[in-house]
Amino acid sequence: MMEISVSRLYLLGGLILHKVVWEILKRRDARPPKQPGISLKSRVLSIIKIAILAGIIAQTLAPSVVPISRDAFALEVAGLVIYTLGLLMAIVARLQLGRNWSDIEKSRVRQDHMLVAHGLYRWVRHPIYAGDLLLLLGLELALNSWAVAGIVALAWYIRQQAAREEKALAETLPGYAEYCRRTSRFLPGF
Repeated sequence: MMEISVSRLYLLGGLILHKVVWEILKRRDARPPKQPGISLKSRVLSIIKIAILAGIIAQTLAPSVVPISRDAFALEVAGLVIYTLGLLMAIVARLQLGRNWSDIEKSRVRQDHMLVAHGLYRWVRHPIYAGDLLLLLGLELALNSWAVAGIVALAWYIRQQAAREEKALAETLPGYAEYCRRTSRFLPGF
């Protein structure tokens, strides 16, 4: 029988916490749907998100295969720190965004959305994306996994998504263009 390390249990617990917070807030902030159907793009993105989550959970529970380093203690510690910062950033940002949040696969601006420029949003426009990317980067480092390279492709996709969202927000949300001029996209200074 395989033993699971404390760090892997911590990583798994953080993933579960993240998912639970999102589901609770999604239900709390739910609005009646305006469209009866879900687009094909939304369905595909939902399936991809579920597959990625299932893969990450499986990876967290499975033993390392082809690790980056034989002695991964420093990598694990750095990964756990980055993971924790990312987890906290994503959860705090999601709480601060409240009803102004929408799923990445739906990514639409609603008429009742308002500009959020307090808390983490005072410095960055997309702290949830940044937090989630840091969480995944830290997780892969802590697991001593070469899958850390996949974070680059994911970061590129998230950057493109953020740019699309910013364009839509600037067109519909008063003050958003000015907000973009005074804040960074993902991390202060970047």
